[in-house]
Amino acid sequence: MKVILESPINKYYVQTLGMIFFPGEHFGKDEEQDDSTEIPSLYVKSTQEENGIRAYAKVTLGEKTKDAEYFAEFTESRTEERTLKLAVGGAVLAAAGALMGYRPAWGMLIGVRPSKVASEMLDKGMSKTRVKKHLNSDYLVIPKKAALATDIAVAEKRIVGASSHKDCSVYISIPFCPSRCTYCSFVSYTSKRLLDLIPQYLERLKFDIRSNFELIKQLGLRVRTVYIGGGTPTILDEGQLRDLLSFISKQTDVSLLDEYTLEAGRPDTITEEKFRIAKQYGVTRVSVNPQSLSDDVLKGIGRKHTAEDFYNAFEAAVKSDIKTINVDLIAGLPGDNFRRFSNTVDNIIALAPQNITVHTFCVKKAADILRSNAQIYSASGGDVGKCIDYSQIKTRQAGYMPYYMYRQKNTVGNYENVGFSVDGHEGLYNIYMMEEIHSIFAAGAGAVTKLVDRTGVTDNKRTIERLFNQKYPYEYLEEDRSTAFRDAAIKFYTDRKML
Repeated sequence: MKVILESPINKYYVQTLGMIFFPGEHFGKDEEQDDSTEIPSLYVKSTQEENGIRAYAKVTLGEKTKDAEYFAEFTESRTEERTLKLAVGGAVLAAAGALMGYRPAWGMLIGVRPSKVASEMLDKGMSKTRVKKHLNSDYLVIPKKAALATDIAVAEKRIVGASSHKDCSVYISIPFCPSRCTYCSFVSYTSKRLLDLIPQYLERLKFDIRSNFELIKQLGLRVRTVYIGGGTPTILDEGQLRDLLSFISKQTDVSLLDEYTLEAGRPDTITEEKFRIAKQYGVTRVSVNPQSLSDDVLKGIGRKHTAEDFYNAFEAAVKSDIKTINVDLIAGLPGDNFRRFSNTVDNIIALAPQNITVHTFCVKKAADILRSNAQIYSASGGDVGKCIDYSQIKTRQAGYMPYYMYRQKNTVGNYENVGFSVDGHEGLYNIYMMEEIHSIFAAGAGAVTKLVDRTGVTDNKRTIERLFNQKYPYEYLEEDRSTAFRDAAIKFYTDRKML
């Protein structure tokens, strides 16, 4: 996609707006594609006037062109940068929307955290009603999404409460899976050669887990949650899982944690014994993720389990008496439709898990599915919007409330991922991580430590530093960066006088 600017607006912002209407498009070098290739072009110009900023946008695709103007007024509560974004966003949405015949439900909100804007307004003393109106009028968010974002912002504030810079969480990565889903580009490994690395990987992982907990203790922090994710952590056999959980219990008093999650994930890796071990060592939350209860859909996306396997795994979770069971679903999977998806939602609700997360199908650039179906991206999303609406209506009717939300690029229809929970079973780690409430100390290949400083700041701003572990397990095993990691974390806390 070609982007031409005569405006001080951030180019990335304009590119991301363009991707709402042209998902899967590339930028940078790809903007110089051969002229015979029909790629969209987006031109943006802005001018500052006495009372605000006026933006002009022209969108071209082949022989079709549409343009539009949009004016954003200066107000006491808006920075000049925010006013510019509103003006440009309004112009791009009007021009591209007219060209493509599509109005995005989230308007010009492009970020990972659509409830962030609502949260900022609430912090300034606005009522829920005013926040919803501002999201609709200023950011062109449709009313039901404005209400969703506001409700989640309120829920997050209630759940998080008064956070402290002395709080933190721990993430532990098991980046291995029994098979690779066709839509996935996550760093997870499935070949026998790489799976044979698991014993060696676990020994190195335990070294880093111990180092992280020692560092946390040295910094005087309190661990609020521990999250073991992947990949598929239950790809570990029962002995390996027991060894890992036993080791973690020796590093910290797990009985003091607010939440301890084992992201079991794939039903074909779950046994009653694994959940019994998890319960024994203090796990309070597990995820059992079918994505769909249609065997045809599951086969089409490369999952190696059936709906019956999921029911068996869910029953094992219930028998374990672990406090919270989460179930993940995906709306818009290839081969799925509203009838199948609504049937999945109804059957999951009938099982009464304490927590349900509904994702929107998202294709990453490295996903295998693109090799066979390059047109998998969709801007309007077909009946996915209907699927998302159904899930949100039915979960509320069943007593679940939305408490957590994030969005990704190139989701079908540009829709959201939402966590629903019965009271007292919200996924705390998800909120802490996504809303950057406190630092996350990560161990394992592909894991990212996020150091967060929220002291002495206003307007919901914070300082964040990310420390990246080696991406691939074999790289992780070959290079020890623990000393550099420790030094960087200590410097972050001492420089900001957070100790």
